[in-house]
Amino acid sequence: MAQALLQFNDKGIYCAAGDFYIDPWKPVDRAVITHAHSDHARWGHKHYLAHHLSREVMYYRLGDISLETMEYGESTTINGVQVSFYPAGHIVGSAQVRVEYKGEVWVASGDYKLEDDGLSAPFEPVKCHTFISECTFGMPVYKWRPQAEIFSGINDWWRLNAEEGRTTVIAGYSLGKAQRIMQGLDLSIGSIYLHGVIANTNEALERNGIRLPPAERITADFKREQARGGIVICPPSAVGSPWMRKFPSVSFGYCSGWMAIRGAKRRRAADRGFVLSDHADWDGLIEAIGATECESVCLTHGSTASFSRYLRELGYDAFEAETHYGVEDDEAGETKVEEAV
Repeated sequence: MAQALLQFNDKGIYCAAGDFYIDPWKPVDRAVITHAHSDHARWGHKHYLAHHLSREVMYYRLGDISLETMEYGESTTINGVQVSFYPAGHIVGSAQVRVEYKGEVWVASGDYKLEDDGLSAPFEPVKCHTFISECTFGMPVYKWRPQAEIFSGINDWWRLNAEEGRTTVIAGYSLGKAQRIMQGLDLSIGSIYLHGVIANTNEALERNGIRLPPAERITADFKREQARGGIVICPPSAVGSPWMRKFPSVSFGYCSGWMAIRGAKRRRAADRGFVLSDHADWDGLIEAIGATECESVCLTHGSTASFSRYLRELGYDAFEAETHYGVEDDEAGETKVEEAV
């Protein structure tokens, strides 16, 4: 039996023919990175390859690393294996990694979503023999409403808070969700204020040429009363912290796909929960997999067991792999409230 082009071992997704890894979770010599979230882009590798829009964020998060970058559609050859990037639509700079060797094609998608958020390059299906897919929200209960409806709800909530003299605080991951929230806000309502970790991330993205709405960093001498009527965007790590409790008359909201589950808002102690995810929902996963015209599907994290059974019923050769993916950014303890005072 021929050896699989990509294999899973104790370090990550390994291409033996090219002697490189995709999104490894232990230090390796050569790492190809799908995106800059902390569960996929980790410190300690000798050399990194990523999309060029991940460059400044990876330097900010990982320090002085050896980093090479490519554009979407561009390809390089690593020890005779062709490697190219295609948009994943997950966050700015997220890429699917297409690997081809002796006529066999695998695609490692990292994380992805199908809805165009107006900030990330939209997802593009890539034809392949085997597709490596997440299934974070791989259950029928997860079906997203159009983001325009979600942002209409966020802006209506913010507007009401502003009229009643409250401070609106909304939580979302510092890379991806925070910028997407900013992109959807109606700035006629008031001003945007940012937790320091989000402000740092935005500055890195702006160094890479990404344009974001105007916002003010919250510093040590920031007068919290100034935020009344405005909207404060913070990472989940700031929720319930002394940093957050200093704001006057707060109405707190949380943005996540997990808000689709009854009780999730209550567990986050949020006044409002908004179902906004940077991952594909049930229908999106099925559509994306179908568009690749693949024969085999490997599921890396999420509802892998139930989703793989469903895919096998559809006729796919579906299997699961144990990985270290799925705990992104702030949930992994990457950001610290103290960094932003």
